[in-house]
Amino acid sequence: MSGALTPDCISHIEFPPDNFAGDHSRLNAQGGFLHIVTSDTRDGKLQDWLSNRLDRLVRIRIAIKNTTVAERYDVAIIDTQGAVGHLQDAAVNASDLLITPASPDIVSAREFVDGTLKLLDRHESSANMGFTVPGMRAVINRAENTVDSRTMSSLIREQFLTLRGRVNVLKTMVPSAVAYKKAATAQVPVHWIDPHKAGDVMHALLWELIPSLENKFAANHRGELPESLRPPKPEGESDEAATEGATK
Repeated sequence: MSGALTPDCISHIEFPPDNFAGDHSRLNAQGGFLHIVTSDTRDGKLQDWLSNRLDRLVRIRIAIKNTTVAERYDVAIIDTQGAVGHLQDAAVNASDLLITPASPDIVSAREFVDGTLKLLDRHESSANMGFTVPGMRAVINRAENTVDSRTMSSLIREQFLTLRGRVNVLKTMVPSAVAYKKAATAQVPVHWIDPHKAGDVMHALLWELIPSLENKFAANHRGELPESLRPPKPEGESDEAATEGATK
């Protein structure tokens, strides 16, 4: 509401949390660089406040494009609710890239395609006012190794060929795996829970979204740490397989 992100509303996150059971000596070897601005929108008052402002489309853009923020951070991630509203409109107009998850089941896929079309149609009007509608990247999420899941993933990719070239489905798919649930519960990055399979997926996803970071590894990834600090390899995995996975 003040139009700026001042230090008093930015929280510095300490990783790992004290209660995390993992080996702290080999986690976050490069230090913590995640800062969070917590949401205060649950009561709906901010949506109402924005609805009465003529500058509602640029409120978030003004805050994160400010030089005090832009000069300190490489990436700003805005996490929004799925519902359409003034806050979501402001987030879209503040963004360089939109990222949206798509689950490969029939109900979620239909809702996803319909919702994406409505969002694009809604924001085409802002382009008439000089705003640039950012490109969208869809991430197939919770993919399972089943015929149904693979079929729906293919249908999602085919469907987006019809969305005016505005949406690209990423090659990297996030699987349905216990590690992601455990990471959410522990409130830590998933590659701390599973630095092998989940770590490879997260690196591949990051490199697709930010190509300039390709072949840059998180400090605790198996291809980055010295042998003495590397996580134990899964049973049956050879050194060659581990190296290959780290360098893909």
